Amino acid sequence: MGKTTLQLLATFIILLLLQVIVFSRICLFNVAVPLVFVFAILRLPITLAPSLVMLIGFLSGLFVDISTNTLGMNALAATILSGLRRPIIKLFVNREDDLASPTPSAKNFGGFTYFKYAFTLVLAYCAVLFLVESSTLVDFSTTLLRILFSTLLSTVLVIAIDSIFGDHNSDRQQNVI
Repeated sequence: MGKTTLQLLATFIILLLLQVIVFSRICLFNVAVPLVFVFAILRLPITLAPSLVMLIGFLSGLFVDISTNTLGMNALAATILSGLRRPIIKLFVNREDDLASPTPSAKNFGGFTYFKYAFTLVLAYCAVLFLVESSTLVDFSTTLLRILFSTLLSTVLVIAIDSIFGDHNSDRQQNVI
């Protein structure tokens, strides 16, 4: 296994465990739920086959569902997020051939483009998750608040995780050597 594969696997395991052990128990103001494990799906290389990305998304969502007893809602939302990755990348990134690395990050996409990419996919994830969870339109305003604030909180966390674990550290190490 290559270094990148091991880093990706470690990122998945750490974020899934953090989601299940820590973040699944947090709900700010009864509307904002932090969903950090989606970072691992967002970070998958562009060169991976779409079917493999969707399988990885489904399995990670299923792990969260089994651990938090949410009846497949995360598996559904993560599979849809995985399926939307490629079209969203094509929407926001002009030429995939010009990217320095096949891994989506703020460094490779540019800060604002990466923000749009992350925000759009996290919004899609939260919309599917909370609309399926509510399964009714009776209290639609609360559902919209949960979608909005969970999207904002999760996007901020995704950007923060990307800034901590992003590709920018390799440039600094090369400049020092």
